[in-house]
Amino acid sequence: MGGEEPEFEVAIVGGGIVGTALARALQGQRVALVAQAAPSRPAPGALDARVYAISPGNAAFLERIGAWKSIPQDRLAPVHAMRVFGDDGKARIEFDAYRSGAAELAWIVEDAELQAALRWGVEVFSAAGCERIEANAESVALSLSDGVALRAKLVVGADGARSVVRAQSGISVREQGYDQTAVVANFSCERPHRNVAWQWFQGGPVLALLPLPGERVSMVWSVAESEAARLMALAPRELCDVVALASHHSLGALGLVTVPRALPLRRLRAQRMTAPRIALLGDAAHVIHPLAGQGANLGLQDVRALADVLLGRESFRDAGESRLLRRFERSRAEAVTSMDAAVHGLHRLFGSARGEVLASLRNAGLNLADRLPVLKNLLIRQAMA
Repeated sequence: MGGEEPEFEVAIVGGGIVGTALARALQGQRVALVAQAAPSRPAPGALDARVYAISPGNAAFLERIGAWKSIPQDRLAPVHAMRVFGDDGKARIEFDAYRSGAAELAWIVEDAELQAALRWGVEVFSAAGCERIEANAESVALSLSDGVALRAKLVVGADGARSVVRAQSGISVREQGYDQTAVVANFSCERPHRNVAWQWFQGGPVLALLPLPGERVSMVWSVAESEAARLMALAPRELCDVVALASHHSLGALGLVTVPRALPLRRLRAQRMTAPRIALLGDAAHVIHPLAGQGANLGLQDVRALADVLLGRESFRDAGESRLLRRFERSRAEAVTSMDAAVHGLHRLFGSARGEVLASLRNAGLNLADRLPVLKNLLIRQAMA
């Protein structure tokens, strides 16, 4: 490639919340964001069906980089408590922010609102796709689908589970399907949710209702693929009745306020988060089951770690030096492995209807954990990071 290619310290491929958060955190550096257009914000009064449960630690990070204040307050809902029920209908564990000495356990925010806040003031270099990456000892050349080429000291792949950056870098991946689909939709609710998040393990399926602003909730129902197809085919009133029944009418009658979406579920883990002059973040590096609501948080924690390394590199010549990348990868190894193992273990334990003995043990364990404040606080602190 010729010498006319624009040169950057960091080129970020992927414009979801992870890639854009890194671009926002690195403002003032020579950064190129290669990203498709952000999703359109819902019309006033409407809601985005896709939401995130953002941990207090990540909310504080988003505040530091100037994005959190750009989210309208009436589009944020704090989670003050969480109630989790076993598949016998009796076992339960409750988490309470006040009793844990915290203001909230999490914040629920719509995908489009968070992306709009992160994009504010961030310039997109190109909306084209990345087709080819060629790394050498000094830099990385990127060829985009619109014919544009650029060069950077470091390329960050934040381009999702089907990452082109990961594939072009030769980083292998372990992947398995869960044979489940997440059906997501938003509902109005007859009874006030009081900023409580609800979750029911159902001997395979997992149903979660998350509080939204006003008397509305966001549903994430992880079910077998055939059941997802059945739910998606229901008329709105029928779907509302089915969800109300599955949630034991905890919030009274429900009214559908967004069109349901179906998202296939799988587990994915890249063998490495770095290669020469390459770093992977978010779903490009790891995808976990949504039952703990920690996928987006894990990706934003990746951003925090990489931004800390890059912004504190006074003694290093450039952003792509191998010692920097090793430092980033080591800083994330334990957290990613622990969360992946914990969520997968929970899915194996509760996401199966295998046998009465196992069901009895897991429900007894849920009740026991609820009576151990030290264990509950440990779980809360980990989820709030």
